[in-house]
Amino acid sequence: MSHSPLIQKLIDAFCCLPGVGPKSAQRMAMHLLERQREAGLHLSAVLAEAVERVGRCSRCRILTEDETCHICLSQRRDNAILCVVENPSDVFAIEHSGEYRGRYFVLLGHLSPIDGVGPEQIGVVELLDRIANESIEEVILATSTTVEGEATAFYIAEQLVKYDVIVSRIAHGVPLGGELEFVDGGTIARALTGRLKF
Repeated sequence: MSHSPLIQKLIDAFCCLPGVGPKSAQRMAMHLLERQREAGLHLSAVLAEAVERVGRCSRCRILTEDETCHICLSQRRDNAILCVVENPSDVFAIEHSGEYRGRYFVLLGHLSPIDGVGPEQIGVVELLDRIANESIEEVILATSTTVEGEATAFYIAEQLVKYDVIVSRIAHGVPLGGELEFVDGGTIARALTGRLKF
């Protein structure tokens, strides 16, 4: 049985979300239409407002509805440390740890020459401008451990050689509480290479 055109349109709209296939999208659409119509109206209103008002912070490029985000405006952050991440969601993950108190720069992607993504597309020029004009002492490269993430970190590190800053890379390896038998070989190899004195 096929759905009416409007219901199918709603299901197709849910499919734009990551990890949501046709079955999950159908389940969400039916749930809202059958049981949560008020919640659906609220969701649509908040989604429309967010799409209209949320942009990027003028300094770090994280998602915010303000010109400058609350992290960049905070007087409690360490201006001497800048953490470079690929996506806004990486900022939220680091913030969730509660350990980092410095500033951020969001690249909005990683280098991928095959896809036509070069340094200009990920904001390397803006990053270098911040480093040249602010009192930054350390740059932490927190890109992913994919081939593209590693290449991006390496490229940025090369660009930072001419600046008087410490360049560091976040540690990678066996997760806390992880059992070695379930960890892949590449992760174990990286953990062994980057081992610290005990």
